[in-house]
Amino acid sequence: MEYLVVGLGNIGAEYASTRHNMGFMVLDAWAQASNVLFRTDRYGDVAEVSFKGRWFVLLKPSTYMNLSGNAVRFWMQKLHLPLENLIVISDDLNLPFGTIRMRPGGSSGGHNGLEDITEKLESDQWTRIRIGIGNDFSRGRQVDYVLGELSAEEKASIPALASRIIQGIKDVSTVGVARAMNSLNTRPGKVPNGREKDGKKPETGGEVPEF
Repeated sequence: MEYLVVGLGNIGAEYASTRHNMGFMVLDAWAQASNVLFRTDRYGDVAEVSFKGRWFVLLKPSTYMNLSGNAVRFWMQKLHLPLENLIVISDDLNLPFGTIRMRPGGSSGGHNGLEDITEKLESDQWTRIRIGIGNDFSRGRQVDYVLGELSAEEKASIPALASRIIQGIKDVSTVGVARAMNSLNTRPGKVPNGREKDGKKPETGGEVPEF
C-alpha cells in the first residue's frame, strides 16, 4: 500500500521557520527521524519512508503555496493513487496554535494551498491534517502573520506536534481515517504562551523525533 503525504509550504530559506510552512516542518521531522534524505524531483522535494509494509511518499511542493495543486496532481497520477491515499498537511489560522485536526474531506477554509489542490483534483474528498497557528494579528496583517517567524516557544513545540501527526498518518494506514481521527483530534493542552486551555492539564506528545 502506498500513500502520498504532502506538506504545504513555500520554498526558500526565508520561509523555513514561518507559520505557513508547518507542513514542510512535519515532513522534515519525519524524514530525519527515518534517516532518509529528500531529493529534488518534478514539482518538489521527495522522500520515501516505510512503516509495517506501507510506503509513504513525502512531497514538499516547489510550486509555492498558491499552486500546490499542480504538484499534487502530478504525483497522484505518477503513483496511480486513489484520492483516499492522499494526505495533505497544512497550517490553519482558524485553530489555536498547536491544535491538530484531521478530516477525510471538506472545504479549504480559505487556505490557498488546499483550495488549489481541490481545484486541480476536482474533488475535496481527500484527507487533510490542519495545524493551528492562531490568529493573533491586527486587521489587514494576515499575510505578514502567516509569513512571519514562529516564536522560540512555538518552535520548541514543533517536534511534539510533528511526532503526533506522524503517528496519526501511520494510524490512517493501519486502522483507517475514522479511528486515526479519534486519536489525533484532541485539544492541544498547553499553548505556547504557557496557558492551559479550559483548565485542562497539558497533553504529552509522546516520543519526539530529533531535528
